[in-house]
Amino acid sequence: MSNMNRKQILGAITATTLLSTTSMAMASPQGLYSADELMDADVYLQNDDNNVIGEVEDILLDDNMQVAALVVESDDSMGLDENQYVVETGKFTLETEQGDDLDALEYRIHLDMDVSEFEQQPNYTTDWWQDTRKSAAAAWDETKNTAASAWQDTRQATANALTTAGNAISGAANDTEQEMEEETQ
Repeated sequence: MSNMNRKQILGAITATTLLSTTSMAMASPQGLYSADELMDADVYLQNDDNNVIGEVEDILLDDNMQVAALVVESDDSMGLDENQYVVETGKFTLETEQGDDLDALEYRIHLDMDVSEFEQQPNYTTDWWQDTRKSAAAAWDETKNTAASAWQDTRQATANALTTAGNAISGAANDTEQEMEEETQ
């Protein structure tokens, strides 16, 4: 085979490999997502890829800058009123379309729920925001207090164990010393 034929064959194999891996990458996690493109992404219910029920209105981040929830604004479809619902991470999946072209990048959000479960999600209101912030702060304080208490308990248990071990060693040493004195007498 000539060098030209080898190069053409290797080129064809490489192109085929790239094309097949590109289509697989579209279905698998990308590792990096655009918040700008996620905003206004169409939202679909579980097992219903044909009916858009709303769009992403906001992205809520936790203290670690991780996505905690999406705010989904529903539309008039399927008898839904125009409300904003908070959908926590773990209750939706994200599908990327055109993942290899930033200018054509689109997302679709699939909720892991039906319409009645969607309507059960909390409404995104000032009251919800304030209650959630207070709950998160209280949970953090409880975590800190529990960790401090666990540290104190561990420290005390370790001190007690060392004292008990020290007493046992001291007692054994005293017993050995007495036995040696008795043997020498």
